[in-house]
Amino acid sequence: MYQVNYHRASSVEEAAKLASQGDARLLSGGMTLIPAMKTRLAAPSDVVDIARIEALKGVKVSGNTVTIGAATTHHDVAGNAELKSAVPAVADLASHIGDPHVRHRGTIGGSVANNDPAADYPAALLALGATVVTNRREISADDFFMGLFETALEDGEIVTSIRFEKPEKAAYQKFPNPASRYAMTGVFVAKSKDGVRVAVTGAGDNGVFRASEIEAALTKDFSAAAVEGVSVSADGLMSDIHASAEYRANLVKVMAKRAVAKAG
Repeated sequence: MYQVNYHRASSVEEAAKLASQGDARLLSGGMTLIPAMKTRLAAPSDVVDIARIEALKGVKVSGNTVTIGAATTHHDVAGNAELKSAVPAVADLASHIGDPHVRHRGTIGGSVANNDPAADYPAALLALGATVVTNRREISADDFFMGLFETALEDGEIVTSIRFEKPEKAAYQKFPNPASRYAMTGVFVAKSKDGVRVAVTGAGDNGVFRASEIEAALTKDFSAAAVEGVSVSADGLMSDIHASAEYRANLVKVMAKRAVAKAG
């Protein structure tokens, strides 16, 4: 076992200071970092635990604006009564992440900052036009997700909360891997006064992306039938041991239709 220094931060300011030391990594739920350390894919000099910072926890609904603290667990997102009433699609999404152990430990901020190409939250953020708030600035979801496990975060920058406006209608549907529960393809559909946004996770070679053809069809007619006539190309989609790009292209269409029907 290699040596690592463990720090439990009591504030965002303290965490930022500790994170600037050596080759430090932030720890929230640890769902990705701990396995990476166990397999030596990551070997930080310091681990800065931010999971107990109270300022990073909780869900707040103020009018049409929803704010979720970065250290809020998937379980707490899924069970929050205010969120279930305001944007049930996000609470429902959280309730299907992994298994109970993952949902009780994993956090929304950790998932967003990690930007796994099959994670669920990035699709929600992109479809809702959310804002990622850090200890330094605010970043739109359109600018935040930049590729596989890549985001706009800079060294020492910490995600503190996620903010988005309540949509008129929204829903998420995914085809989960039966073992990991990660999305082999997941589609989040959101309709607001500004139009329709559709985001796809688990299928793209470069991670989460918006499905512009489906958005155009749903802008004209927000119904599952409107998606039927859309042709989804396999170009740029992922092929692996679980599914081919062509199969995922079909899943994008199927999950989009189911999401629209669920959104009502």
